[in-house]
Amino acid sequence: MQSRLREAIVLALAIISLGAFVYLSVNEVKERDRAITVRGLAEREVAADYVIFPIVFNHMGNDLNQLYVELQEKTDAITKFLLEKGINKEEISYNAPDIEDLESNIYDNRKITMRYKATSVITVASNQVEKVRDLMNQQGELLKQGIAVTGSDYRYQKVYSFTGLNAIKPAMIEEATKNARAAAIKFADDSGSKLGKIKSASQGQFSITDRDENTPYIKKVRVVTNVEYFLKD
Repeated sequence: MQSRLREAIVLALAIISLGAFVYLSVNEVKERDRAITVRGLAEREVAADYVIFPIVFNHMGNDLNQLYVELQEKTDAITKFLLEKGINKEEISYNAPDIEDLESNIYDNRKITMRYKATSVITVASNQVEKVRDLMNQQGELLKQGIAVTGSDYRYQKVYSFTGLNAIKPAMIEEATKNARAAAIKFADDSGSKLGKIKSASQGQFSITDRDENTPYIKKVRVVTNVEYFLKD
């Protein structure tokens, strides 16, 4: 009789222990299921640190040999202009001239006075962004030498870029993460909960865009961090 009583007591205690374990486990699972995902944004405006500036000019003539001579004279004049403005020789590159025979254009019904049209491009690629911007405003000096620089050719556009992303990445990621945590704390407070540990986190891609159409030499750097936090009572 006593043996059966002891067995019953042991069984009852086992059931109670199992129930307590299940209860605690369920509560723990519920706690783990309570989470919030927030985003943290970090933005900065930075100055472009590299520029590609193509200088496009045209020349026309009826004699190809003379055309090449005059093209070289203009090329030399533009090179001298750039060097005098502080551009380094290694920052200047030259494209072979593009020669168009206007008489062969069957779609152009205009009277042809000059048969050949040559388009030449001298490209400045430099990290002296401000110096290059200054010389852009001084291209009128080339007009005095009979060199008309064209800016209407869509194939050749100046490009500003920012290459110093690695230097500002850590600080921007830290800022974005702090902003995400601040948003999570506000949500937790509003819902009557407390913020727990990080469940998961992912860093979005960095993007670099022009601040606006008028100032392509000023860039906007942006990153968004996604962070998932546990919530607890």
